[in-house]
Amino acid sequence: DIKVGLGVVRLWDIRSGQQIQVFNGHTDLVFAVEYSPFIIKNSISNSNVICSGSTDNTIRFWDIRSNKNELYMIKGNEKEDCGIWCLKFIGLKKKDKTKNVTYDLHLCYGSRNGPIRIWG
Repeated sequence: DIKVGLGVVRLWDIRSGQQIQVFNGHTDLVFAVEYSPFIIKNSISNSNVICSGSTDNTIRFWDIRSNKNELYMIKGNEKEDCGIWCLKFIGLKKKDKTKNVTYDLHLCYGSRNGPIRIWG
């Protein structure tokens, strides 16, 4: 279970009710959290990365195994976005002349001012 608040993302174990991790870094409200399909080396096959979007106009990636600083940060468009309100990972089918189908992973986010952007 993931809970959010002013600049903080908290990871909870819903079985025990105990807080597992706290991720600090955002400077404003956090509106969106998503498990990332990215896996850090030397880990089991489950996702151990989450990303969070905030009205501070950033998307930050966190390793759920540690309380350290974020792994990576994406800044939204300063003039047009005015904060990240939602985000989602999607796989888009690649057009290819071969029979093999390849999917590319993209991060989509919605902003306060309306634009929807795709990273990938």
